[in-house]
Formats: sequence, C-alpha cells, structure tokens
Amino acid sequence: MGIFKKLGWFFKQEKKSYVIGVTCLILVSVLQIISPRIIGITIDDIGASRLTMSILLTRIGILVAVGVAQYLLRYVWRTNIWGSAAKLEKTMRRRLFHHFTQMDNKFYQKYRTGDLMAHATNDLGAIEGVAGSGILTFADSLVNGGVTIIAMILFVDWRLTLIALLPLPLLAITSRRLGSKMHEAYKEDQAAFSSINEKAQESITGIKVIKTFGQEEEDIADFDSKIDFAIGKIKRVMWLDSMFDPLITLIIGISYVLTIIFGSLFIMRGDITIGQLVSFIDYIAMLIWPMFAIGRLFNVLEKGSASYDRVQELLDEESVINEPENPIREKAQGDLHVKVDEFKYEAAEEKIDLKQIDFTIKEGHTLGIVGKTGAGKTSILKLIMREYDNYQGAITFGDHDIKDYAFDSLLTSIGYVPQDHFLFSMTIRDNIRFAVPKATEERVIKAAELTAVHEDIIGMPEGYDTMVGERGVSLSGGQKQRLSIARAVLVEPELLILDDALSAVDAKTEEKILSNLKASRGNKTTIISAHRLSSVMHAQEIIVVDEGQIIERGTHQELLALNGWYTKMFEQQKLESKIEGGDA
Repeated sequence: MGIFKKLGWFFKQEKKSYVIGVTCLILVSVLQIISPRIIGITIDDIGASRLTMSILLTRIGILVAVGVAQYLLRYVWRTNIWGSAAKLEKTMRRRLFHHFTQMDNKFYQKYRTGDLMAHATNDLGAIEGVAGSGILTFADSLVNGGVTIIAMILFVDWRLTLIALLPLPLLAITSRRLGSKMHEAYKEDQAAFSSINEKAQESITGIKVIKTFGQEEEDIADFDSKIDFAIGKIKRVMWLDSMFDPLITLIIGISYVLTIIFGSLFIMRGDITIGQLVSFIDYIAMLIWPMFAIGRLFNVLEKGSASYDRVQELLDEESVINEPENPIREKAQGDLHVKVDEFKYEAAEEKIDLKQIDFTIKEGHTLGIVGKTGAGKTSILKLIMREYDNYQGAITFGDHDIKDYAFDSLLTSIGYVPQDHFLFSMTIRDNIRFAVPKATEERVIKAAELTAVHEDIIGMPEGYDTMVGERGVSLSGGQKQRLSIARAVLVEPELLILDDALSAVDAKTEEKILSNLKASRGNKTTIISAHRLSSVMHAQEIIVVDEGQIIERGTHQELLALNGWYTKMFEQQKLESKIEGGDA
C-alpha cells in the first residue's frame, strides 16, 4: 500500500474527483445488496402464498430502477476515477520529458535511450494503473465487501456470517507474503523489458551496419536471448500472480460448504428461512469479486510501486550544469575568452583531457581549431556551450562568465553544427526553421542559399516540403551537413560553431559556403573546428590542438612559417588534393 503514500501529492490534487468516484462506488455497492434481498423475500412470499401480481410488478420495477441507477452511477465513477488516472499519466509523462530536456551529458551516458523509452512508456502505464484500476479495486473490494458483509449480518444472521468468513485470515496472510515477492519480481520484469527496448532501439538504428557485416543471425540470437531472459522474469511474475486465484477459489469453496452445512442447521432450528439462505448464498457470490479484486489489487499496486520507484530514480537525478540564482538574462555577445587551466573527463568517458587552453576571439573574428582526431577540439567547444562545468579556469562571453548567464541567454546566442548531424523526421523547411518555427519562407530560402543547398532542394520533387525521414536518411551526407548549417545560420547567432561541419562537401562547395558566411555574418563571431585546413585558412587566428593542449597558434601564413604540425598537414593535404585531381 506504500504506493498510495508515494502518490499522495496527486490524490490531494484530484481529491474532488476521487471523492465523487468513490462515493458513486459506495452507492453502487449499496444498491447491489437490494436485489438478493428482494429475491429472498419473494421466495419466502411464494412459499407462504403471499405473492400477488401487484407486489411482483412493484418488485420488478424496483429491480429495474436499481439497474438504471447502477448504470448511471457507474458512468460517473468511471469518468472521475479513470479520468483522474489519465491526468496522472499526463502529469508524469510531462514531468519526465521535461526532466529529460534539463539533464546533462552525464545523465545520458548513464542511461541508454531504450531504457529511458521503457521508463516513459511501460513504467508510466503501470503508474497510471494504480490511480485507475488500483483505486477502483481497492475501494470496490473494501466497500463492496464491507457492504455485503453488513447485509449478511443484518438481513440473515451474524453467526452464519461469522462462520462463512472464517477462511478469510488465510487470504490476508498469504497476500502479504506474496505481495513483497511480487514487488521484487516486477522490478526485475520491468528491467528486463528495458533491456529488450534498448536492444530493439539499437538494432533498428544500426540495421545498415548489421546487414553490411552480415550479422543478422547473430543479432537475432542476441535479441532472442534477451527475450528468453525477460520471459523467465515474466513467468515468475505470472507464477506469483496465479497463486491468488486458486487461493481465493479455495476460500470461497470452503465458505460455501460452511454456509450450506450450518445454514441447513439454522433453517431446521428456525433461526433463518429458506429465502434468507438463498439471499445469503447470493451475498457470498457477491464476495467473490472483492476477493478476486484483492489479488488483482496486489498485482496492480506492486507493479505500479516498482515502476514508480524506477521513474523516481530518474527524476531524482540532478544535472551538474545549473543556472545561478540570479542569472544574466541579456543576450550573450562580445569578445569570447577561453582560459581553461585543466579539465578532466570522468574515467568512464575515456576522452582526452584539456590543459592550458587559452585564447581570445574578438567579436566579428573567426577562429580555426585544427588537430588530429581525438586531440581535444570538440572538448573545447563543449565547454563553451556549457556541456561541462567541472574545469579549472574561466570562459567569458562579453563581460561575463558563461556560468553567470541564463541558459536561454547563452545558448540562443550560439549556433552549433555538430559532427554528428541530426535531422528530425519532418520536412526540409521545418528542419531549417526548427529553432525559429515562424520564420518566413524568404528567410528559409536565404539560409539555404547561404549554405549552398537551395539548388539541391528545388531539384527534389517536393522541394522544401520533402520529408527527410528519420535522422535525414533520405539525404546524402553533404546535404545533411548543409541543412544543419542552414538551421544554425537562420537564428543569426552571435557565435557560430562549426564542428567539422564541412567534411562531407567538396572543396568548391566548401569555399562557396565559407565565402557566403563571411559576407553575411558581418561583425558576428565564428569558430571552425576542422580536419581539412582549407576550412580555416581565412581565419584571423588558428590554433593547433594535440593531446588536449595548444601546440601551435597564429594565422595561416604564420603557421606555415613555423614548419610544424600545421605545415606538414597542409603539405600532405595539398598533395592529396593534387592526386585526387589527377585521378579525376
């Protein structure tokens, strides 16, 4: 029953709806005892030859009225109880999704996408079941059972009622023991479901790689093993759950036997009539649902409790990236100064740490960052975007430390194009104007022209209305890169960051895009991280990063004069370009 305490905040919020719903349940239970009573009286009247047509019609009318009233009351309690349960699911879903949007990289490294999806679907459904069928079975079993027992005492005989209920303590003892086992079994079951979800999500996302390497059978075997493991957990849950029904059937059977034996004795002694015994047997039949409801109640509550604990574990996670109490709300702009004495990743991330990173970008200037793969280029960019805060040093944008800005003020001033381009499953137009949904067609086209993708788009059958598919699957790598840049350019950011964002386009297109950006951005700042040195040659300053440190810095010509890493890479890429040109 601890889950009711956990959800106490919601039940207080929806107190009115639940009071109305439970009240209607009580009235339905009260009305239910009328029919067996009327049937019992009618049987006694038949035996005593007292039944007349008018009395019979009156009683039939009462039964019809009771049926109609029960129908109306059931409609009211269903709309209030089930409606409130739907509100709980909506509230929890919004709370969880909002929490996902607020969490940092550390959170998403700890939890996999498939696991988070399982929490947001299966677990929330189980929690909703507590507020719906859980409240229903709890109130209905308690009220219906209580009213029925009272009717048995008042309308028949308290001694016979006590005898018929003697087996009930067995149900209470067994239910308590089974309940604790079911809680753990459901936690394991939900975890197994999450594992299946993770595997399915990963396999579907990587299906091209799986097929390319011919690993279909191996992947299916791996999936089957997870299914078999989950089935084992489900079987344990079902085994525990299935023990309730035979137990209840046994208890009801014992109650019937005791009722017939002692009821017959009471009739022979004249303590009750045959009609009262018939009513009593009907009342026992009415107790079957409350008893079965107890079994279902433990099922729903333990499943919901296990799921609530899993969801709450996510909600209890706190982001290490937080806004200050009184953040700066004005838009970030001005010079960018990065001075990071040291930054270390956690051991689990196994990435290059940074040290002695120090550079300044004047407003309106362009900085190039180059270096071999894994040198630490992207790490620098992540710090600027506040994906990590655990560094020694300071990063200032304008006259303020970036940690002093509100997230909206800082991040809306930055346009970021990552290495891994992500497009949403919607039209090209909507992908470009993702950050500015109400952008005019003119602005969308201008952004596409700046990034040299407009001609590609109008060449498609549906133009800007073309659906790109999941993650832009219908587009080439170069088209996805250029659309991502157009999306960033559309917001007209104070700082544009291109993280190896031109690797999939040819040199001619790259030159055109960079020229367009330089002409259109005026006094706005740009950072270009790249492997291809042609992307950064025009920058006012270029830094070379290796093993998390700046090893060279200067303009293109200054770096060539150093005859270091930059010079060697420039000559190598120059040679590669000539070879490719010769092959063509």
